[in-house]
Amino acid sequence: MRDALAQAVAQAFAATGALARSDPHFLPRAAQDAMAGRIAQAISAREALVVEAGTGVGKTFAYLVPLLLSGQRALVSTATKSLQDQLFLRDLPRLRDALGVPFRMALLKGRASYLCRWRLQEAQADLHGATQGDRFALRALARVAAWAPSTRSGDLAEIDGLDDRSPVIPLVTSTRDNCLGTECPEHAQCHVMQARREAMAADLVVVNHHLFFADMALRDSGVAELLPSVDAAVFDEAHQLVEAGVQFLGTTLATGQAIDLARDALAAGLQHARGLQSWHDLAAALERAARELRLVCAGSLHDVRGIVKLRWEERAAHGALLQPLQDLADAARALAEGVNAVAEVAPDFPKLAQRALALAALAPKFADETPPGQVRWIDLSPQQARLVQSPLDIREMLTEQRQLAPKTWVFTSATLGDDEALSWFTASTGLEDAAKLRVGSPFDYAHNARLWVPGRFPKPNEPGHPRAVGQLAARCAGALGGRTFVLTTTLRALPLVAEALREQAALQGSELTLLVQGSEPRRSLLQRFGDGRHAVLIGSASFWEGIDVPGDALQCVLIDKLPFPPPNDPLVQARVRQIQDAGREPFDDYFVAEAAVALKQGAGRLIRTETDRGLLVVCDPRMRQMGYGRRLRAALPPMGWLTEEDAALAWLAELALAHR
Repeated sequence: MRDALAQAVAQAFAATGALARSDPHFLPRAAQDAMAGRIAQAISAREALVVEAGTGVGKTFAYLVPLLLSGQRALVSTATKSLQDQLFLRDLPRLRDALGVPFRMALLKGRASYLCRWRLQEAQADLHGATQGDRFALRALARVAAWAPSTRSGDLAEIDGLDDRSPVIPLVTSTRDNCLGTECPEHAQCHVMQARREAMAADLVVVNHHLFFADMALRDSGVAELLPSVDAAVFDEAHQLVEAGVQFLGTTLATGQAIDLARDALAAGLQHARGLQSWHDLAAALERAARELRLVCAGSLHDVRGIVKLRWEERAAHGALLQPLQDLADAARALAEGVNAVAEVAPDFPKLAQRALALAALAPKFADETPPGQVRWIDLSPQQARLVQSPLDIREMLTEQRQLAPKTWVFTSATLGDDEALSWFTASTGLEDAAKLRVGSPFDYAHNARLWVPGRFPKPNEPGHPRAVGQLAARCAGALGGRTFVLTTTLRALPLVAEALREQAALQGSELTLLVQGSEPRRSLLQRFGDGRHAVLIGSASFWEGIDVPGDALQCVLIDKLPFPPPNDPLVQARVRQIQDAGREPFDDYFVAEAAVALKQGAGRLIRTETDRGLLVVCDPRMRQMGYGRRLRAALPPMGWLTEEDAALAWLAELALAHR
């Protein structure tokens, strides 16, 4: 007999239930009913549950409705800040009204999302110094200042058009390092503290994975205090959980962090204690040591674009990093002594001394041997080097959290593995003992979608492959009239594919608008793609997921090659060694499993509603020729299979005709 919660959930999703009464477009879905009912059972039994729910199931409502009807205190974590905003601003208010359940909800983000009133005042006092005379930065700072008096939450997402990468954001937000805490003159009006107080008082709190793990490591955002007090924790987009944990549970030494410290100390010293210390010399020594460390990390790499991940063994060989690390520690210690000598002069100085001492203590740790079960690497960017030491997975951390107190744990995503045990996800999270549920998509893929893998095509390791991908994409987009999304597995291939596509489109007389990742902000590209009739969007990396273009604005997704993990990546190499040490086969257990999940994510961009139709093209003949190709095809939704280009172009022509 079903318990009371499962019964209430079933009634809410029924054809005459609360959701249908509040939304005339609501239709019951068997897959959504199954997921919601199983989550209701997990809440009642306080158990761990892993749910893979295909595109179109409606998983957000499937976990929110049981949570709200249970009356239990809950934490919901999702992958990004934009998804947080969607839950908090759209989904939860709709369900509150539909279900008639009173509850208090709160949104909690990291420090970098909230205005720091004190740092805004400091930036305004030093307008040209803070923005280095950049007129765009000055304009953005003026917009923040105009908005600041009216905001209640202090969430910078309220400011339309303020790019997440704006150089003004670090000037008007605090970090764990530079926050003055109770010494801050604006502490009583602190937006970060207000958000934490509201979270502690709420019935349901929405956070993101990065914040969750950063707080587990640093205890800096309030999640560590919040987690023990909730009855249920739900992780949406859980396929991103492990990578977020690996990034944030580790220890990081960033040269940019040292340069920021040097500049903050110089600014505070000249403002509050001019002439009492050799501020220019102390700051210059630390900045010089940081830049030298980055140069040694870079080695022969000079023109770095984006972020390059370097193997620790390459840069640390023969003790190459020992002296730069020691110099950095010495410069940080000297700065701490100088700042400590004037600690009573202003509230900035004790915090600066803490930061300098922490940096001085951290640098020598990277001179020691890498601890067992950890991996080290270097993220090199044009601005800085980040030395990272991290666990390989989140098994230990998550197991420890699950053992602290009995509560419901739910992990869900559209892609969590390609087997019934969902082992791709459960093995790296220590959730082998959790209950599992796989709910397929309700969409009619066999009727509405086709898959084509060209048989006669250059292999990915052949020099002509990117050009062939671009030319094929142009032929597909030409037949369809645009409405094509090209996904590359590497940023390096992006310009090569784009150039070949542009040339081929000109040869065949296709009037196509090319929208290339990096040419303008992501939001702008997606908006133009969704609005445009003859547009082709080309992206990589973050474009593999989170792209939601329903309807006929997107009817062809073309993937350049199978998304195997890069074998020279330090994390990949460490995981391969771990699998080999356990006596398992890395290619099947890791490389193919990772490719299957990534391929499902990319393919998931194609069909977003019941009526969507489209073609998925995978420009990698290995999917037809190699044995593992069958496993990868089986991981995809059951699309119709095409074998020749003529058939693929005819399908696209049919879609184009229906679009007119």
